[in-house]
Amino acid sequence: MIAKLGKQFSEAFGRFLYAAGFLLNLIKESALFLRRRQVGFRVLVMQLLFTAVEAMGIIALISLGLGAVIVVQGISILPKFGQGKLIYTILLIVITRELGPLLTAFVIIARSGTAIATELGNMVISHEIEAYVSVGINPISYLAVPRFLGVTISMVLLTIYFNFFGLFGSYVVTQFINPIQLQDYFQNLLSVMTVADIVSSLLKALVFGILISFTAIYQGFNVRVSTTEIPQVAIKAVGQGFVLCILADAVITLIYYV
Repeated sequence: MIAKLGKQFSEAFGRFLYAAGFLLNLIKESALFLRRRQVGFRVLVMQLLFTAVEAMGIIALISLGLGAVIVVQGISILPKFGQGKLIYTILLIVITRELGPLLTAFVIIARSGTAIATELGNMVISHEIEAYVSVGINPISYLAVPRFLGVTISMVLLTIYFNFFGLFGSYVVTQFINPIQLQDYFQNLLSVMTVADIVSSLLKALVFGILISFTAIYQGFNVRVSTTEIPQVAIKAVGQGFVLCILADAVITLIYYV
């Protein structure tokens, strides 16, 4: 039993070291991308189009709905305790600092994480990766880096977009319940907003983007011999992406409050 546990631990530790090395190589190649931007630039543009532009509709819908729900609940409950203005603090905490980055990450995982893992897995099975290597093209530089950068940049941009629509949606709802001037609304928001709120939101978006793209790429390249592995790695990319983002969110939030 001890020998079996030791073997499993050794294998798990080996996979962890391999994944860490893969991530470091990915970051190193990403740092060199601007110097050779013609390599994979079209892939980067297409990734930005798919991950960011095509997801704007669903992100706007989710953020508007979330802002509306918070305002409806807050306006109906908080005044009973004499804390009506606390709604602005709750809006910033829930939308900007917490659920904005996290819900955006979940949307990107569901759309782009599965797509990247599936696409790269198919390329491995069809021997396209071997073809790139045979002609002297580094598949990490040409295939992985543009997707890595595309998802990470999209995650940051969509988080900002989510925050804007969430706060704007809450303002629209207040006009039906308790009308307030736009200037007064944003003055109240800005009065409770801190630099830490913005930094926390953007930091989470950046970390989530790195984790999502890395997990999807890593799982895609993990396909070996059969097409039956492709749906398996897609599911792993989604599951691991969710877990890593939630853990990262908890760690960053703990650092903020400690």
